[in-house]
Amino acid sequence: MTLEEYIRLPHRWRWGGMGGEDCTTFCAGWVLARTGKDPAADLRGTYFDADGADAVLRAAGGVVALIGAKLGALGFQRVQQPQDGDIGIINAMTGFDAAGMVVKHIPGIKFGPLWAVLSARGPMVKKLDWTGRAWRIA
Repeated sequence: MTLEEYIRLPHRWRWGGMGGEDCTTFCAGWVLARTGKDPAADLRGTYFDADGADAVLRAAGGVVALIGAKLGALGFQRVQQPQDGDIGIINAMTGFDAAGMVVKHIPGIKFGPLWAVLSARGPMVKKLDWTGRAWRIA
């Protein structure tokens, strides 16, 4: 399956990767489709809302630590120049609160000069700020 084919699948937003995907399990789903290895296998179905996702991230030491540990355990290496299909940590607007826009570090999939992410409305491919952390998915 190509990355474009993966992005075009009918992804459905669901916290915890059961019956759909969230922003993190969307990237894990790509790794699974590409390599047969699911970096989120032990996370799927363990949380069901934003508070649960935040608890998982806090327990892991943050999104960079979580993604790094899950991908590293499967043998994927950090890279400085991500290529199409690699997983990177990007800054993305995830909603609004009383102070205004909420921007968080989330995983995304490199797609040309853009990044593919999953939103509540489905997959989006757009220019997002990369944080300098990425892993080669090969």
